[in-house]
Amino acid sequence: MLLIRNAKLYTMDDLGLLDGGDVLINGDKIAFVGMNLSAPGARVIDARGAYVTPGLVDAHSHIGMWEDGQREETGDGNEETDPVTPQMRALDAINPVDRCFQDAVRAGVITVATGPGSANVLGGQFLAMKTAGSSLAGMVVKEPLAMKAAFGENPKSVYGKEGKRPKTRMATAAILREAFIEAKEYLQKCANPDPEKRPPRSLKLEALGMVLRRELPLKMHAHRADDILTAIRLAKEFNLLATIEHCTEGYRIADEVRAAGFGVILGPLISERSKPELKNLTMEAPAILHRAGVKFALATDHGVVPAQYLSVQAGLCVREGLPEEIALRAITIRAAEMIGLQDRVGSLRPNKDADVVLFNGHPLEARTRASLVIANGNIVYEGA
Repeated sequence: MLLIRNAKLYTMDDLGLLDGGDVLINGDKIAFVGMNLSAPGARVIDARGAYVTPGLVDAHSHIGMWEDGQREETGDGNEETDPVTPQMRALDAINPVDRCFQDAVRAGVITVATGPGSANVLGGQFLAMKTAGSSLAGMVVKEPLAMKAAFGENPKSVYGKEGKRPKTRMATAAILREAFIEAKEYLQKCANPDPEKRPPRSLKLEALGMVLRRELPLKMHAHRADDILTAIRLAKEFNLLATIEHCTEGYRIADEVRAAGFGVILGPLISERSKPELKNLTMEAPAILHRAGVKFALATDHGVVPAQYLSVQAGLCVREGLPEEIALRAITIRAAEMIGLQDRVGSLRPNKDADVVLFNGHPLEARTRASLVIANGNIVYEGA
């Protein structure tokens, strides 16, 4: 057992902030959270003066899909041969020993949602994983986690320049509709009681079937306001579970985003306006959406913003008007909720994964470092 004592404890749970709080870890789970805990025989860590949070959660990333510093040579995130590739699995592409995982661990980012990029209209399956470890067998938390879909510039720029569909936003929407209609018909045929009348197996259509049955949410890449609205419209048309990813111009249509009722994962925000659909990018967007009543997570979109700067990005949002508590929630419990893992990670609560980070200052301050990082009950990093 491991007992962390006397911390400034951000539980991100009903207990709120405990000044002088304790966390007891037993094996790979949190056993108790409270004040003045005792555990005979436990290793005790005196966290006096430290700020303690749950392991941080990055809800949208491509970590491991493109190796750090060698994007062209090792890029495995976009299968740019077909705009509809839902059968592709991040599990088959991630390099778990890429140094970026250790960078994330050292910054207290313990859980990430990672998967294919946005070249394709339907790009494939995301997974959730811990950043500590060296084998996917021991790092994966949930697989598959979600299905990636992309609206806007990326699919049409990849395929349109070759004279293929999609060349327009109309074609992107049409391709997505066609794919889901085909998958729906496939599922109906597969239900035929006569095996001889069932269609040949299709990994592509089986994967889309998981989305149609609401077993997997659709992670809808959309930056521009019109693309966000198209994504919302299509998700409702097929009655899908979905989250709006990036949502760069969501603040311009905040009422519509709130009314749609889908989760929102914002980011990256520490970024140049590198393409037309990012021309209205602003760090003020989270504060505007918060005031409008939109619930959201913050994400890095690693490798646009490296995962280790997740807390720095959240701190900059506070500078631009986002309440501190909301910023912390956006990289812990709210992020966990957006990827459906709130029962395992994102807060310090009994029976959750023992992912705990000790910081030597406020976690949203740029100068702050993680001094101790615990993942699944194991100390995976100790700072100087």
